[in-house]
Amino acid sequence: MKYLLCLCLLLAVLCAVTHCHHGGICHEVNTTNLHDGSENLLTHNCDKKGSNYADFVFRFYKQVISQEADKNVFFSPMSISTAFAMLAVGAKSTTLSQIFEGLGFDNLSETRIHDIHESFHEVLAVLNCTDVNITLNIGNALFTAIGYEPQETFLQNTKQYYDADFFSSNFHETEEAKKQINKYIEEKTKGKIPELIGHLDPNTVLVLVNYIFFKAAWEKSFDPLRTLEDDFFVNTNTSVRVHMMQRDSSYDSYYDQDLSCEVVELPYQGTARALFILPDDGKMKQVEDALSQETICKWDNKLASRRLDLQLPKISISGSYDVKSLFKEMGITEVFSSNADLSGISGSRDLQVSQAIHKALLEVDEAGTEAAGATAIILTRVLHPSVTIRFNRPFIILISDKATGTTLFMGKIVDPTRK
Repeated sequence: MKYLLCLCLLLAVLCAVTHCHHGGICHEVNTTNLHDGSENLLTHNCDKKGSNYADFVFRFYKQVISQEADKNVFFSPMSISTAFAMLAVGAKSTTLSQIFEGLGFDNLSETRIHDIHESFHEVLAVLNCTDVNITLNIGNALFTAIGYEPQETFLQNTKQYYDADFFSSNFHETEEAKKQINKYIEEKTKGKIPELIGHLDPNTVLVLVNYIFFKAAWEKSFDPLRTLEDDFFVNTNTSVRVHMMQRDSSYDSYYDQDLSCEVVELPYQGTARALFILPDDGKMKQVEDALSQETICKWDNKLASRRLDLQLPKISISGSYDVKSLFKEMGITEVFSSNADLSGISGSRDLQVSQAIHKALLEVDEAGTEAAGATAIILTRVLHPSVTIRFNRPFIILISDKATGTTLFMGKIVDPTRK
């Protein structure tokens, strides 16, 4: 009988506050490689051609919107890719190559595979070592069935590269095992995700979990006294009332004439930034089709300081995704089938992934945002009149960490009032 391996992915982004405290363990790591796109396979340098990993976020996003075109979208590509990279520690042959090629890695020699895991190790270490202005904790855990012993090499490598916690679970008592895992996640996300797993099969032998918790403040906060009720146009026929935040200040921004969209960068205190992309009416699909790392690099090179009257709605949305079905559409199929080769975990080909779950939560208010990223940018006051940019129709948000050059969160806000 094929035993089941449940893969659960979690992203929790919590309400931003003006004072944050780092609660994770800061790992010592040589970060010099992170600033050279040719060295670390996860980071992206616009001046150099690295791996295709940087475009994984956009490929996954496009797969999600192909099924949910008119719904809010929010997910963490960092969380999803980390969980599957950790699973790949125990994968072999076609199963291994499908996972890594799906994440954007090719030319899979033994050295290359080691470099991929080492790249994740370096990036995770830096992300868990943010300054006092940001709380960003990302971690992994393995829950194994009582009496089930994964291969020692698998345990050693998941600890070495992914710093995984290990726990024993009685999966024959499915309710108790579910409570144990959900309690762990609830604690790691400060109560924001109380129930990640809805059900477990008694044949489950291993549950792999990734979580990410982010809390940060805007470099320049919005004044709550200027927040007013306003209309947000979900589409040409429907509008909803939202709490619209307002701030008149200098922002790095760019209007893309070719794609008909406005791009505005909002830095957080610390080392991350949020990129807000507002397509003109009727141009959302045109912008979405063009989304790629190359497009982001073009925008970054064109950003210039302008005085804006920026109007942005407060947001509180969540996303829940069946990653198994999405990945199968993206060509990652074998790991979910009876042909899966996860013998690096069990010693034989008797495992397959039964579930892959991803949940995400985004909250944006006057003090800050949920996601990842903060870039300290010193803005100079300009004298010319401000330009009004009103985010009162569907827009895209992209949150990235500049220290590692990685995308942590991505989403589309279609209706800010819909949870």
